Amino acid sequence: MKDLQSIKQRFGIIGNYPGLNRALDIAVQVAPTDLSVLISGESGTGKEVFPQVIHSFSSRKHGQYIAVNCGAIPEGTIDSELFGHEKGSFTGATESRKGYFEVADGGTIFLDEVAELPLSTQVRLLRVLESGEFIRVGSSKVQKTNVRVIAASNVDVSKAIEQDRFREDLFYRLNTVPIKIPALRDRGEDILLLFRKFAVDFAEKYRMPSIRLSNEARSVLLNYSWPGNVRQLKNVTEQISIIEEEREITPEVLKAYLPDYSGVKLPAVIRKEEDSSYATEREILYKILFDMKSDMNDLKKLVLDLIKTGDIDLSFHESNSGVIRNLIRDTRREDHISNTVEPAATDYAHHQRGNIQDTEEVVEESLSLAGKEVEMIRKALEKYNGKRKLAASELGISERTLYRKIKEYGIEM
Repeated sequence: MKDLQSIKQRFGIIGNYPGLNRALDIAVQVAPTDLSVLISGESGTGKEVFPQVIHSFSSRKHGQYIAVNCGAIPEGTIDSELFGHEKGSFTGATESRKGYFEVADGGTIFLDEVAELPLSTQVRLLRVLESGEFIRVGSSKVQKTNVRVIAASNVDVSKAIEQDRFREDLFYRLNTVPIKIPALRDRGEDILLLFRKFAVDFAEKYRMPSIRLSNEARSVLLNYSWPGNVRQLKNVTEQISIIEEEREITPEVLKAYLPDYSGVKLPAVIRKEEDSSYATEREILYKILFDMKSDMNDLKKLVLDLIKTGDIDLSFHESNSGVIRNLIRDTRREDHISNTVEPAATDYAHHQRGNIQDTEEVVEESLSLAGKEVEMIRKALEKYNGKRKLAASELGISERTLYRKIKEYGIEM
């Protein structure tokens, strides 16, 4: 335990929670080896400290230590960042460049948010982990590297595997030694220790007296869920140190800096994702089938009673009133549907006949228009004494069109 305390002081780790001590102990034990480590924990729990501990107590401590946030690198350039590229391999590649795996040869590389890696990059990473070989972007030359890989993720990697967003073989290769970082809400008295440490640090930074909590405010601090974990606690402490003039913080003041404070730790309600888009339809079909089965059983019982008694009396109606009522309702519904469909079919047929009649009227109208056209041509020719050019101008058509229509209708001059 004494060794753990010295390590905590060296790397600024605050707290005595057993889960935290266990995670730190595993990091120290695995450091001398070259095993891959996967660190899991919520965002803001301090996952980035543990790779530094592992690197410092390993045989690679004099080599390069490079931390890469995989979620912050665009998908189009992440292969180039990790494995390097050759000159002219893509637009803007004016010179060759070494990747992180090449630069960190003989050292340690920390891949934060590893679950955000594209699937194509995961294949390259798997090859590096298995054989230490990689190829630069735009090159065909295989290169070797000797790098220890430590990965971290704030999401459930097993769920990412189920959703086909993370390769299962890469997960087992990275998860040789798993380390779980506990959330701040589970660490109890560590919350007060961290608050006191941050308060002293900000008091020295801004040259002001340190803030302190009342007994009631301590209870508020311990009962809060801290979704942002240590990072959120640090930000809240800094805000209070700067903004509040009173150095003793009351519960009312503290609650103003804690969003969605309820005062009670309740289990979170997690909505299960539907495993199929047809779940709702399946439930509806099941309900219909069960209802049909129930109706059939009732109907069988009803028929059986009729066969046994051979007579229908008042007691029979009373004992089976629910079944009879359902049968009458279903029969009326079917009659209503059939009555609705038949008029619709009749209306449709009538509508079709109406359309045919309308078509005939249009044809008659078009014929009458042709007769009126002949009459107008004759009047125009009579007005201008058979002069086609003037008649065509009067009708608003060309002389050639007028000649064609005269010939078509057989109009005598």
